[in-house]
Amino acid sequence: MRSVEEHQRAVAELIRARPPVTVALADAEGLVLAAEVTAPISLPVFDNSGMDGYAVLADDVAAATPENPVRLPVAEDIPAGRTDIPSLQPGTAHRIMTGAPVPFGADGVVPVEATDGGVDVVEISAATARGRHIRRAGGDVAEGATVLWAGQVVTPPAVGLAAALGLAELTVRPRQRVLVISTGTELIKPGIPLEPGQIYESNGVMLAAAVREAGAEVVAAVTVADDTAEFTAVLDRYGVADGAVDLIITSGGVSAGAYEVVKDVFGRDGDQGVDFVKVAMQPGMPQGIGRVGQAAIITLPGNPVSAQVSFEVFVRPVLRRAMDLPTPERPRRTAVLSETLTSPPGRRQFRRGLLDHETGTVTNYGPPASHHLRYLASANCLLDIADEVTELPAGTSVEVWDLTG
Repeated sequence: MRSVEEHQRAVAELIRARPPVTVALADAEGLVLAAEVTAPISLPVFDNSGMDGYAVLADDVAAATPENPVRLPVAEDIPAGRTDIPSLQPGTAHRIMTGAPVPFGADGVVPVEATDGGVDVVEISAATARGRHIRRAGGDVAEGATVLWAGQVVTPPAVGLAAALGLAELTVRPRQRVLVISTGTELIKPGIPLEPGQIYESNGVMLAAAVREAGAEVVAAVTVADDTAEFTAVLDRYGVADGAVDLIITSGGVSAGAYEVVKDVFGRDGDQGVDFVKVAMQPGMPQGIGRVGQAAIITLPGNPVSAQVSFEVFVRPVLRRAMDLPTPERPRRTAVLSETLTSPPGRRQFRRGLLDHETGTVTNYGPPASHHLRYLASANCLLDIADEVTELPAGTSVEVWDLTG
């Protein structure tokens, strides 16, 4: 059998990063910048008021107190968005709103709370210092400064900064485009009454959600019967041969029995560009890997726990690396086992677990069989048990993959 590490390396060599693309700001969030961003303008663009109040000469109100307010005529009203910037004459005030341009000649702003709010004449009951409540041009960003760097994830504040600088697009590492295909004639869409022998399809929606959680794009999540013509028609429909898909993930159809449609399409002997292998792990032993046209393909087992654990072990970290996303691996932690566990010899076992972050203990959660999805749905970690280990007594330290990180 192939070891887990060998198969991880094979998958890593298969999935390739896409060239950088320039996208609209709304599409850049969550992606990684492929080029640094230099400010084309300063922020603020002009001196503006940091408060609703009155623009004044600081010397004109230096003696103002609540007991002896200074009265000044209000010569101008300056709302935010006014484009003709007036000049302030000594002995006058301009009523000004937050973000509005500071009039020429003014050197301070008195907050409205320190006035009577007058429109024609204002009583000012507190002095202000020169420069007080004025946001100077370039005080946040100087024109020409590098403000975002290649390799950083585009966050909502980064999108906001780009927009504030007048940028409509950013150059990023694009998402991997993934086509998810679930196979099985027995699979029925949820919401439709079941006939005898049928089950509801769950792998497709689960793997599509996992792809999105990893940061990639789901081109489609399709269910096909055990029919080779239907399977190949799906590949044609989504432009696999034309480079519209970077990765195909299938589930089911890779075991040793009859009606294994994925093997039937790609050749059971690896003669159609896909190699079907056995990996020394539980769950998830039957695996497949190769290329279909320009797309990589990873074929996963059909049992739901096997499919999802295989995605975690082989696919998720490589997808994130191909997009330069941070922390491609799930955090590895050491925890103390709360009960004795046994494991089959020669298989690296991934057991569902409940990790107590406060006590540093971990409890096995559910039986190891690959159809027990309910336990994986509530587990917060995977216990990673080496292939040479057959028994772990309670109190043993064990490595776990933290699925919450």
